[in-house]
Amino acid sequence: MSFQQRPPPAGVTDHTAYEWRIAEILGQFRNASNATLLAATATGQLVVYKPERGQRPLYDFDCRTLPVREVLTFEISEAAGLDSVPETREVEGPFGPGSAQKFVEADEQFDPAALINQADASLWPVVTLDLLINNADRKAGHVLADRSGHLWCIDHGVTLHPDPKLRTVMWGFSGLQLPGDMVAAVRRLEVELDNGLHARTMELLTEREADALVARVRDLLAHPIHPVPPTDRPPLPWPVW
Repeated sequence: MSFQQRPPPAGVTDHTAYEWRIAEILGQFRNASNATLLAATATGQLVVYKPERGQRPLYDFDCRTLPVREVLTFEISEAAGLDSVPETREVEGPFGPGSAQKFVEADEQFDPAALINQADASLWPVVTLDLLINNADRKAGHVLADRSGHLWCIDHGVTLHPDPKLRTVMWGFSGLQLPGDMVAAVRRLEVELDNGLHARTMELLTEREADALVARVRDLLAHPIHPVPPTDRPPLPWPVW
């Protein structure tokens, strides 16, 4: 899918705000459980727009916070140097505030199942990110490859809960030691939390959720091993795809 991108007009000083302003709604992803819209920004960038008011109520998450959890997941991925989440920003759009994520032109021939079933090492950035954000909904279909073969992960609204919530299809990594580059990524995140990301998490969520993120980082550095599936709650998302 393509859409002609345009530079900001003369006189625009805040290029980032202009670049991410939602200009047009192009369609809806009807298989999504919440309002998930394909949109174009003022510069013609295709994005996935998730308005706050289009999120369904959940018993364990404040549905109004799901879009900012998407934003924080991108910022955490970037802070750690994992490069796993398409750029995601807070936006104002036709249906109110929400998140916007750059649309990935996915390779339609890519099937993540083989990589997942083999616990392929190429998935470690996604797996490590999920441990950090306490992802409660890592489905197989949330892992994409773009036309260059780069792996991306999407749909991070149900994350960053202060209580253990990990539900994932990646349990094939259970008991495996995190590779050295992933441990280094967690260390980078620890530094960035001290440099403002902890405060940023408190700004968008709560102090408890920010402190829990710090605790997960420290626990993973102390014990850099993927956990085994829990027995006191469902370990898998539903549906798994």
